[in-house]
Amino acid sequence: MSEHQMIESIARLVPPGSRVLDLGCGDGALMAHLRDTRQCTGYGVEIDDTKVQACLRRGVSVLQLNLEAGLTMFGDDAFDVVLQIDTLQHLRNAETMLRETARVGRIGIVAFPNFAHWPNRVAVLQGRMPVTKRLPFQWYDTPNIRVGTYADFEVLARSCGLSVEDSFGLHEGREVRSLPNLLASTAVFKLKN
Repeated sequence: MSEHQMIESIARLVPPGSRVLDLGCGDGALMAHLRDTRQCTGYGVEIDDTKVQACLRRGVSVLQLNLEAGLTMFGDDAFDVVLQIDTLQHLRNAETMLRETARVGRIGIVAFPNFAHWPNRVAVLQGRMPVTKRLPFQWYDTPNIRVGTYADFEVLARSCGLSVEDSFGLHEGREVRSLPNLLASTAVFKLKN
């Protein structure tokens, strides 16, 4: 799936005019898209110097913060939407950050590589860790400190007291609503308190 296709699928979940906080915003492409097409305002949060510079070149307001430190600088419901797109799998405090996402935003949108996608299952059955477009690293050099599945995340969200307003998979540019745990390389959830 191209980055543009993922951006479009995520953007459709964000109400026009929302105040957005994008955690682990990377180069700011999603925030710029939301600003330009959905009249959203807000901030990206990124730790990597190069990516912070890319955000600034796009005209995206960005805060350089380590998400492991939490979101204590933001008040309750400070944002309409908090995004965690390909961020959760890099964090040691994933459950805490999910609760913080719900605290500072009225809506949370989370997307991550779905480890239960069928090619990943086949690789594990063959005794190997999967290497795919969505999980492109070898087990020993991956930035992911955890892997998750569509089904596992649904359980985690509910255990954190969040309701799943919408969920689906993404694969090669299309939404997958039938058997997403098996057929989608990316899991996407829209959450509310």
